Amino acid sequence: MTADHLHHLENPGSAKPPPKIEMVSSVPAPPMPYDAEAMTILVTLPPGCEGAPPHRHTGPAFGYVLKGAIVFELEGEPERVVKAGESFWEPGGDVIHYQDGNHFDDAESQFVVTMFGEPGQPMLIPVSAEELEERRDRRAPRP
Repeated sequence: MTADHLHHLENPGSAKPPPKIEMVSSVPAPPMPYDAEAMTILVTLPPGCEGAPPHRHTGPAFGYVLKGAIVFELEGEPERVVKAGESFWEPGGDVIHYQDGNHFDDAESQFVVTMFGEPGQPMLIPVSAEELEERRDRRAPRP
């Protein structure tokens, strides 16, 4: 984190403490669709939920796990567990998002994600079984 991202807000007229502002994540110059539409969604995963099937987004997505933990996997990267209080991002475009399921079989998990997509396009575009097979070599080795 650079000094540019550190924040402290003085409010001399207030007797109450100032807000605490912490950098959770930063992505320099993410790829952004022209005339992007921004949307923020809340995703709640029941215990054992596998999440969305393999898909892609038309632009970048920035997420934060609020509760529980999710299994997160992008094309070319190994799957990882993102826990409550941690963030994730994906560039969108051609990259396949393989997993975003609940890490727990006995507890709910929840995350919020802000996506920047092409106007008029769906926020989530499923990937066919045929394309998954064609791009099998791009997926990181499975644990």
